[in-house]
Amino acid sequence: MPGTNLTREEARQRAQLLTVDSYEIDLDLSGAQEGGTYRSVTTVRFDVAENNVESFIDLVAPAVHEVTLNGDALDPAEVFKDSRIALPGLLQGRNVLRVVADCAYTNTGEGLHRFVDPVDEQAYLYTQFEVPDARRVFASFEQPDLKATFQFTVKAPEGWTVISNSPTPEPKDNVWAFEPTPRISSYITALIVGPYHSVHSVYEKDGQSVPLGIYCRPSLAEYLDSDAIFEVTRQGFDWFQEKFDYQYPFKKYDQLFVPEFNAGAMENAGAVTIRDQYVFRSKVTDAAYEMRAETILHELAHMWFGDLVTM
Repeated sequence: MPGTNLTREEARQRAQLLTVDSYEIDLDLSGAQEGGTYRSVTTVRFDVAENNVESFIDLVAPAVHEVTLNGDALDPAEVFKDSRIALPGLLQGRNVLRVVADCAYTNTGEGLHRFVDPVDEQAYLYTQFEVPDARRVFASFEQPDLKATFQFTVKAPEGWTVISNSPTPEPKDNVWAFEPTPRISSYITALIVGPYHSVHSVYEKDGQSVPLGIYCRPSLAEYLDSDAIFEVTRQGFDWFQEKFDYQYPFKKYDQLFVPEFNAGAMENAGAVTIRDQYVFRSKVTDAAYEMRAETILHELAHMWFGDLVTM
């Protein structure tokens, strides 16, 4: 299911027509250890500039069970085709859409990637959305200029951890209910889910306090040089905040070293994913440490350029 690519003209027209307010995304990942598919429920609130017009929302999913637009049930067999759900008869002003679908875990580094560690035989999940792949996890208006708030609620297996863009809440009955994000683009939302090992610290300066976290699989924990990573991160905070004259714009900053990552790293707002080859298992060269530091600082810079301000 590769999905249909959005054209520039389609993106322009949709941006003129729609203003997206918020997403509420409910994911049941309780079966992640076994893999397959998971239930995804998305509620989107958005405003439309004209009356009785048609648009579409993006979704790549094996099955769509329910589509409800402004209280009216639409037939998924009629409105869902390839990677788009048609939205006919939109009202001028506020509209509410609810989509219930089964989405699939992947092993390609797109959408919600699932990896099983051969050491502990546990599954480890993380998302990679840049730029058109949030639609593999939830229904979304998949273009960077249609920013919105995102509120994730995730059910996960017992003993697992769920990390997202917002601060990590205390779970209740294995359900993690996150507070809404600031207005951001869909491609920098993120979920990292599994029995990850973590180390925590804080960046403090002039009354500012930003929680810092570093995550990796437990099988790599003995190699995780968290002190060195935190040191580079704090230096980056000092430098960027001074140069930009603008404080770090999110509530926390987690760095998650994940397996089978296709790129070097990804600037998810407040939850940066980094290839776990940067958790060095043996002695490496100074150049390797410099490359890791460059990657860490590159992604931190994106919190201002790309995340706070998006071209």
